[in-house]
Amino acid sequence: MQTYGIFIMVVLAMGGVGWVFVYPLLSGERNAERRKASVAGSAPMAPRQTRAAQRSRREQVEGTLKQIEARKRPSKRAPLSVRIAQAGLTWSTRRFYITAGALGVVVFAVTEVAGLGLLPALGLAFAAGGGLPFWILALLKKRRESRFLQGFPDAVDVIVRGIKAGLPLLDSLKLIANEAEEPVRGEFRAIIETQTIGIPIGDACLKLYERMPVPEANFFGIVVFIQQRAGGNLSEALGNLSRVLRDRKKMKAKIQAMSMEAKASASIIGALPIAVMTLVWITSPQYISLLWTEPLGRMMLASCVVWMSIGIFVMRKMINFDF
Repeated sequence: MQTYGIFIMVVLAMGGVGWVFVYPLLSGERNAERRKASVAGSAPMAPRQTRAAQRSRREQVEGTLKQIEARKRPSKRAPLSVRIAQAGLTWSTRRFYITAGALGVVVFAVTEVAGLGLLPALGLAFAAGGGLPFWILALLKKRRESRFLQGFPDAVDVIVRGIKAGLPLLDSLKLIANEAEEPVRGEFRAIIETQTIGIPIGDACLKLYERMPVPEANFFGIVVFIQQRAGGNLSEALGNLSRVLRDRKKMKAKIQAMSMEAKASASIIGALPIAVMTLVWITSPQYISLLWTEPLGRMMLASCVVWMSIGIFVMRKMINFDF
């Protein structure tokens, strides 16, 4: 019985070995497994190629951004001629300085005729000739930038629709330069003129930020410059830019609405001392005239002006948001 049992076990063992090693060769399972392995190994080739293409495009975009950063000049105050152009004026620097000097002389003469003294006349003349023209220039520049931001998203939308309709980018820019409102029309006309003299259109769009120093103009120039260097779907990129510009516009309006109460409070608090002083001077001039007739009163008045200026400056910094 033991001999029969051992014989059966040996036969079963040999049959198991044959089933494991011989049957796959005879049935073709080994070939099927090889075919599956070859198909599975060749399938990731397309994603790998796509990944390589994406990596190459990313490297191109990074290289283009490095070129843009290298072209940027160090942050410093723009020259007076550039600020005059940014304000939308056609004046020369000479005309600006002559106007500022004439304004200072007129204020000095009026102050001397009024009999306020030499030192107040010099102070007011310096403020009128050296401060007021630059303040007006900054105000005109800010107002022009605000008008530009109002129409710039619509101009980008027109460019996107023109590119989708089959127009070249240059023709879409010419459409804006002919049909848009100022100052958008003038800035795009400057892009066309810059491109006409031989500068690539990507570089011409980058120069928009020099004439209109707002982040939105910088975004537009970078998008066009990268597309010209690295390729890609320009209509899709500009469409995304248009959405970003509109979102920034909505955010700015929301911030202005939320800070309007604080601005009104700051205006009331800042104007209250001046209003009270004017009313007291109208009703009791002898009572309040001590502030500018006595040395101690003048010192107190100067201290009040300094502290009020510091308070207004602090409140302005608290309610002005940058985003």
